[in-house]
Amino acid sequence: MSFEKFKDRNVGEDGYYMVDIEDYPETGWGKFKQVASRSLKGELFVGLWVVLREMFKFDIHTVQYPKEKLPIGPRYRAVHKMLRLFESGTERCIGCGLCEKICISDCIRMDTKYDENSRKEVTEYSINLGRCIFCGYCAEVCPELAIVHGGRYENASEQRAHFVEFEDMLTPIDALKAGQQEEYPGFGAIIPGSDKSVKKTPLAY
Repeated sequence: MSFEKFKDRNVGEDGYYMVDIEDYPETGWGKFKQVASRSLKGELFVGLWVVLREMFKFDIHTVQYPKEKLPIGPRYRAVHKMLRLFESGTERCIGCGLCEKICISDCIRMDTKYDENSRKEVTEYSINLGRCIFCGYCAEVCPELAIVHGGRYENASEQRAHFVEFEDMLTPIDALKAGQQEEYPGFGAIIPGSDKSVKKTPLAY
């Protein structure tokens, strides 16, 4: 196939034709005649017939939102979730601050302190969903798989500054005991069966 005709930038009159566009009527009688001529052509009745035909089929595909919701993928990037440890029930977040540093929209705020055992704990953690672009970098960089993207995508708010606190994202203890927290339920978490695809390091250690 030759591409010479596509490389030719000289636009000629070959293959082109002028579209006959009528002047828009300015008088009331002219507008009425235009509406009448367009209505009697049949396009209006064809559209009405299509609507009536689909209406009497009774094969409705409409989802009754919010009672019914379409399923989303397990790795969909929606509102964040903070996971707990199964053994102790404590939060997995160690306060390293990597999610705050890598956030390109600067919407994560974290404050930490050292407790009586000289261990770092998170005192304040919030995400401004009004600025978040749901890129998933915070979930990818988390070394403890503490923050993932869940499936809650309804985050409408009447306030411009919409924050999500740490307690709102953290899995409740009752839900953890009931087994409602899946191990890897969101974006940024390990895909099931990924251990088979990881190659061993060629080094001795």
